[in-house]
Amino acid sequence: MSDATPAPAEPIVEPRIDLGGALDRRGFAWAVFEWARNPYYILIVIYVFPVYFGSVIGADLLASGALDGLAPEAAQKAANAKGQATIASIVKMAGFVAALTAPFLGAALDKGGRRKPLLAVFLFIIVITSWSLWYAKPDGSGLSIPQTMGALVVAYVAYTYSEVTHNSMLNVNGRRAALPAISGLGLALGNLAGGLLMLFIVVAFAMPELIQWPFAEPLFGLDVGAAEHYRLAGPLCAVWLAVFSIHFFLRSEDGGTHGASWPMAMKRGAASLFQTFRRARENYNILKYLGARMLYADAMAALLTLGAVYIGLFLQWNLVELSAYAILASLFAFVGGLVGGWLDGQVGPKRALMIEITGMIATLVFQLSITQQSIFYGTIQNVALWDGPIFNTLSDLVYLSSAAFIAITATASISSSRSMLVHLAPAERVGEFFGLYAIAGTVTVWLGPLLVELVTKWTDDQRIGMTPIGALFLLGLAVLSTVKSGKHPATET
Repeated sequence: MSDATPAPAEPIVEPRIDLGGALDRRGFAWAVFEWARNPYYILIVIYVFPVYFGSVIGADLLASGALDGLAPEAAQKAANAKGQATIASIVKMAGFVAALTAPFLGAALDKGGRRKPLLAVFLFIIVITSWSLWYAKPDGSGLSIPQTMGALVVAYVAYTYSEVTHNSMLNVNGRRAALPAISGLGLALGNLAGGLLMLFIVVAFAMPELIQWPFAEPLFGLDVGAAEHYRLAGPLCAVWLAVFSIHFFLRSEDGGTHGASWPMAMKRGAASLFQTFRRARENYNILKYLGARMLYADAMAALLTLGAVYIGLFLQWNLVELSAYAILASLFAFVGGLVGGWLDGQVGPKRALMIEITGMIATLVFQLSITQQSIFYGTIQNVALWDGPIFNTLSDLVYLSSAAFIAITATASISSSRSMLVHLAPAERVGEFFGLYAIAGTVTVWLGPLLVELVTKWTDDQRIGMTPIGALFLLGLAVLSTVKSGKHPATET
C-alpha cells in the first residue's frame, strides 16, 4: 500500500479571484437565483394556492354532510378552520422530513463535488410538482386531496434542499463584507418577481372576471369558475423557475471540490455533523444562535404560510384582494431585502435581527386585532366604506396596511439571519452550518403549524389558532439576546 498522501481537493472557485459585491458577475448571479425560485414560495406556499386548496378542503367537508347539524355560519366557520388546519399539517409534514435530512445534506456540501448538478435535481422536482398543481381541480376529477398534499410536501422538501445548497454557495460568490448586500438583493429580487407574477394573475384573469377590466373576460379563455386562475400559479412558477435559473447556472461560482465522491462526502459530512454536536461546548455560541433561529424562523414561517389562509377564510377576501395584499407585500419585501443588508451594516446582524423580530411580533398583535366586526380588539367598530367588489370595509383597508410592516420586517430578518450565520461560522464549514441553519428553520417548522392546527381544532376558531405564533417569536427573541456575535464593524457586542 502506498504511503503517499493524496493532494487535497481544490475548490472549484478560481484561485485568488477578487470576489466583488452584489452587482459583480458572481454576486448578482447568486442573487438572481432567488428571482427565479422565490415566486414558488410566494404563490404556492403563501398567497395563492394554499387559499384555494384550503377552500377546497372546507367545501369537501361541507359536502360530506359532517356539518349538517350546524347553523350555516357555524358550519362555514368549522369548514374554514378545517382548511387552515390541513394547510398547517402540510407544512408540518414537510418540515419534519426536511428537519431529519437537510443537516446531512449541508454537511455533505462542504465535502462533496459540484453543487450545481445537485441543485438542478432539486429544481427539477420543484418544476414537476409545481406543474402538477394545475390538475388539482375543485371537483376532484384531477388530483385528489391526498395526492395534492403529497405533491406539496415533496415540493416543499425539495425547496428546502435547494435553499441549503444555494445558501452554502453564498460565501464563494462575493467578498465577506458584501455578503449581507448580496443576500438582501436576492431576497429583494425574489419578492419583486413574486409580486410581478401575482400582478399578472390579477390583471389577466381575476379582475376581468370580477369587474370586466382591463379586459372584457379572462385572457386565454381561462375558466375562473373552475378556479383555473388559482391553479395556473403552479405552471407559471414552474416555467419561471426553469427559465430564470439559467443565468445562475451560467454565471455563479459553484464552490464545490473537484473529483470529490458524493457517497464519501455524505459519510464524512455525517461524521462531521455528529462531531459538531459531540463538541457542543466548542460550538455552543453558534448552536445557541441556531436554537434561537429554530424558534423565530418557525414562527415567521407559520405566520407567512398560514397568514394568507387566515385572511382568505377569516376575512373572506377574494383573489383580487389577496393579490393586492400580496403585491403590496412583495413591493415592500423588495425594500425589506435592501433594508436588511443596510441595517446589518449599521448595527450588526444580531441587533438588526432583534429589531426585525420585535417588528414582526408587533405586526402579529396588530393583525389579530382585526375582525369583520371591529378593529383593535373591539375598540373601533368596523364600517362599510363603499359598495364596490373589493376592500369595502374599514377592517379590510386597515389589514391591507399591515402588509408593509410584515413584508419589510420578515424579509429583512431572513437577510440578517443568513448574514449572522456567515458572521459566526468558520469559513471552511459554512455548508455544514447552513445545513444546521436549515434544520433550525425546519426542525420545528412542523411545531408552529402543529400548534396552530391543534389550537384551531380545539377552539374551532381561526383567530385564536394563530396565537401560538407569538409565543414562538418571543422565545426566539429571548434566546437570541444571549448570543455573543463577536466583533463587527458596527461595534456589535
